[in-house]
Amino acid sequence: MREITHLPNHIAFIMDGNGRWAQQQGLPRLEGHRAGIENTHSIISHLNKLGIKYVTLYSFSTENWSRPKEEISGLLSILSESIEKESLELHKHGVKLRHLGRLERLPQHLKQAIKRALKLTKNNNGMTLSLAFDYGGRLEILDAVRDIIAKGIPAQEIDEKLFSNYLYTAGLPDVDLVIRTGSELRLSNFLLWQSAYSEYYFTKVLWPDFNTKELEKALIAYSKRRRRFGGL
Repeated sequence: MREITHLPNHIAFIMDGNGRWAQQQGLPRLEGHRAGIENTHSIISHLNKLGIKYVTLYSFSTENWSRPKEEISGLLSILSESIEKESLELHKHGVKLRHLGRLERLPQHLKQAIKRALKLTKNNNGMTLSLAFDYGGRLEILDAVRDIIAKGIPAQEIDEKLFSNYLYTAGLPDVDLVIRTGSELRLSNFLLWQSAYSEYYFTKVLWPDFNTKELEKALIAYSKRRRRFGGL
């Protein structure tokens, strides 16, 4: 950790590779999702110890509904169990949970688990951990536009600050570092507005194998970059 000169304030993760990890192990895809969630616990715990203030996880996208129904059902059940299990532990460590996305299409058990976790942790002032369930960046922007129009806000009053207040992430700072595991080199409709000036770190390591040593590689790479935000 001595090589890390400064840490990001807000890290967002695209946790890719659970299914491929399971296939490599000769296991069903759902076992890869279970392994991925176990790894998430370890990564969040480590980031909390480092004092990272904001973390956002791409847990289930609007596009994920196109997967086989059996996999979707199993994945959402695993996520529900995980939230129920982990929220008490997170609460003990002062972590505040937020949900990004829509709740309407989620199954009742997951919807209730999210609502209970949000209520339990709402007054915590440690790390803010945002869980993106049924989330899509384009949908988020469209929802913000619809809300602004519905409120009758004049066009000349709309600026970036006002627009940001109508996003799912209202009140959260923009993302400093986006980490994507599993070889792919794209954002996949994740935090399109909030990551406009983010640094990106892509790795071939599959999410269940992305341990704290791999995380530190990403943080070291980030600390070596000079962020100019369009300036010199």
